[in-house]
Amino acid sequence: MGYFREATGIPGPSGFGSKSTAEQVTEGIDASDRTVIITGGSSGIGAETARTMALRGAHVIIGARNLEAANGVKQNILQSTPSAKVEVSELELSSQKSVRAFADRFLSRNLPLNILINNAGVMYCPFQLSEDGIEMQFATNHIGHFLLTNLLLEKMKSTAQKTGTEGRIVNLSSAAHMTTYRGGIRFDKLNDKSIYNDKMAYGQSKLANILHANELAKRLKEEGANVTANSVHPGLIQTNLGRHSPVFVTILRAATSILWKNIPQGAATSCYVALHPSLKGVSGKYFADCNEEKTTANGRNEELAKRLWELSEKLVKST
Repeated sequence: MGYFREATGIPGPSGFGSKSTAEQVTEGIDASDRTVIITGGSSGIGAETARTMALRGAHVIIGARNLEAANGVKQNILQSTPSAKVEVSELELSSQKSVRAFADRFLSRNLPLNILINNAGVMYCPFQLSEDGIEMQFATNHIGHFLLTNLLLEKMKSTAQKTGTEGRIVNLSSAAHMTTYRGGIRFDKLNDKSIYNDKMAYGQSKLANILHANELAKRLKEEGANVTANSVHPGLIQTNLGRHSPVFVTILRAATSILWKNIPQGAATSCYVALHPSLKGVSGKYFADCNEEKTTANGRNEELAKRLWELSEKLVKST
């Protein structure tokens, strides 16, 4: 990654950089013909992404576990943009039952769907299993989004075909994908408490976000669908995501203070990849600071991506 560019805020080839905000990277873009689903839009960069999308005219649907917080975000958006179209729907990504219910509610309304931003996540939490028996970080950050994307994909493809407007799927990953277990994904030991490391498990789930987007992009291209899939690193941002490991996050921030962003800057890359016209047709790429970046070798491993897809399909079909 371009750490010098990240630290200095110098714009990259896109014309934007680490100091660019979500509003700046979407300036002048009319999204009034788009319907957007954002997971985890009840706080942090998810809330800012929802606000920016609504500001640009999109019909925004926030999927959130904390409905009170999400409705607070909705009210704040309506106060600043009275004409905004914002809705809230319950979504607990660690529960496949909740994911299916969310998708069913949305699909029953026969709305279009142009953009899916898989933003929600948990980080560095103590070992626990989801209600579906999957390690919590992997269940929430990857499997929930894998299932949600699959359930909404036909709607996205049909919307793109009917409207001629390219559909876009954005997975929020992290530079933490560089710090994962040996081999990248512990396929046979996902739920092994004896070897669990909260930092490595988080990195594993973020690597999975990249591999998911890459494999999805490949499949969409093969079938000729007018839908792209990319992954992004939002940057180091002070949000409540690090609440399970406050000491570690405090030390990390002290050691890397020059790299940290505020929330409007943190939401910029998601908004850029979701809306900017310069990325038409760009798929299977990884972005940081609104510019394409290179992942680790694991993040480019096509066999690893295919194997992860196969495992993920088994995990969502077993419930």
